Amino acid sequence: MRSQEQLLDAASPPAARKRWYRGLGAQVVIAMALGVAVGFAFPGFAVNLKIIGDLFLALIKAGVAPLVFFTVVMGIASAGDLKKASRLGFLALIYFEVVSTVALLLGLVAANLFGVGKDAGSLTSGADPAQAPSAEQGEHGVIAFLKGIVPDNFVGAFSSGQLLQVVVVAVLFGIGLLALKPHLQDKINAGLEVVSEAFFAFVNVVMKLAPIGAFGAIAYSVGTSGSKMLLALTELVLQYWLVVAVFVFGVLGLVCLIAGFNIWRILRYVRVEMTLVLGTASSEAALPGLLKKLTRIGCSKQTVGLVIPTGYAFNLDGTSLYMSICTLFVANAYGIPMGIPEQLGLLLIMLLTSKGAATVSGGTFVVFASTVAATGNLPVEGTAVLFGVYRFMSMATAFCNTFGNVVATFVLAKWCKEMDVEKVQRALADPTAFLALTESEDLPRQPETDPAGHRPDGAALPEPARTSPSTAK
Repeated sequence: MRSQEQLLDAASPPAARKRWYRGLGAQVVIAMALGVAVGFAFPGFAVNLKIIGDLFLALIKAGVAPLVFFTVVMGIASAGDLKKASRLGFLALIYFEVVSTVALLLGLVAANLFGVGKDAGSLTSGADPAQAPSAEQGEHGVIAFLKGIVPDNFVGAFSSGQLLQVVVVAVLFGIGLLALKPHLQDKINAGLEVVSEAFFAFVNVVMKLAPIGAFGAIAYSVGTSGSKMLLALTELVLQYWLVVAVFVFGVLGLVCLIAGFNIWRILRYVRVEMTLVLGTASSEAALPGLLKKLTRIGCSKQTVGLVIPTGYAFNLDGTSLYMSICTLFVANAYGIPMGIPEQLGLLLIMLLTSKGAATVSGGTFVVFASTVAATGNLPVEGTAVLFGVYRFMSMATAFCNTFGNVVATFVLAKWCKEMDVEKVQRALADPTAFLALTESEDLPRQPETDPAGHRPDGAALPEPARTSPSTAK
């Protein structure tokens, strides 16, 4: 007789394949093409479409402050567990901060070398043009900046529109949670996680309006700057992929070499998960597979369970590259000078805001928009122009974020002696054969039997010869 599961499978119709044009990425590309066409054909009308991009950006900004608050607080709460891991925890935090800083510096250097955004034309912001500050005005600006990072009250941090105030409140709130008793921490963290999921759902709904926002932003950009903006965005995408490749195979490759690993073999071992990340443009898609594979290869469960989840909040190398390059793109596109002092200040801001990037698709762009707003002198509406090509850049961002955490797990596990080094080296020498040998670990074990060949519930086991391969699990 057919099992109940088989009858249900037979009764249920096959899942309909999703139409290609229903994907958000495809819709954004179509909207971009329409925006380019409208910008060239009707430049006067296209200038008026700026309001569409502005409204979309305003919706994103509505969820920025709560999202950053929850992600920073929960990130600190998870990092509090690092103290229990002693040496591993401290090394992990140091490693994350050093590598993320290198990524930010590499992005700034590459953006200056390429001159990103300088060929985009002369965009104008809705705000009054800023005059060149004098030395006295610069001192006043620094004092105002220092005073502005501390809010007058808790709620005021969210209504002021200044992300740094939200970050300060979130850091203090997260530290305060660590001082509570464990059972209180669990209750509060659970509540924060639920509310955070609600805001992520809000952002996901807003993201469905992205094609409309991208259409208005691209049409306005092409209408005001012509083909210059289109060519500048194409160059930006190609240059960004090049910088990501340099970071992955240059910086991370050097880190692997110092630790005694071959980066190509590591990449081959996790190739399935990395391909999934490229396809979905989300690092979360690879998380379950990585937790299983990295433990199986010889890294301790403590290291994998600590480094991977914490790295998803504190070790976002691709996000750091994206934020540094695209922020300078906005500055150059609007003709706002960014000298070394300004870029160093930008670096300090990004060191904080990059830790609040969500791992879901679109999270990097949300935090990038927040970073531009936090600078105080860059037009936030410039970020809407970049959303049209975000999908092409987010694949590289998610790949770099995920693989950076894979490398961090290998390196920290070896440095902290939480790894079976010989097993890892044998596995990396032939990842395909190792995965084939360990594939049986994913299958559930056969139930135990008594000497008479019965299950614990008394039912007789079927004869091996009669077991159908199609129903074996």
